[in-house]
Amino acid sequence: MKTSNQLERYFKGAANHSRIDILLLVSKNSGINVEGIADALEKNFKTISQHTRRLVQAGLLNKNYQGRSVIHSISPYGKKFITFMKTF
Repeated sequence: MKTSNQLERYFKGAANHSRIDILLLVSKNSGINVEGIADALEKNFKTISQHTRRLVQAGLLNKNYQGRSVIHSISPYGKKFITFMKTF
């Protein structure tokens, strides 16, 4: 069982409709970059970049650098969080 502080980090990380949309999109498109997320969700690149940073800090997304591009994938905790959202 996670501590209440750990759970708070996950919930705060996803406590935004755009971040939930990002999590769901990345779960279906692993290896997508910020530009691809922004295009798919029809949102501003800078805004999506800030949201993905928060999701990475929360431990729900992984990021990897490929040259100048940042590639995102769902972390193991992100997968569990998505399962939780789908069954809630």
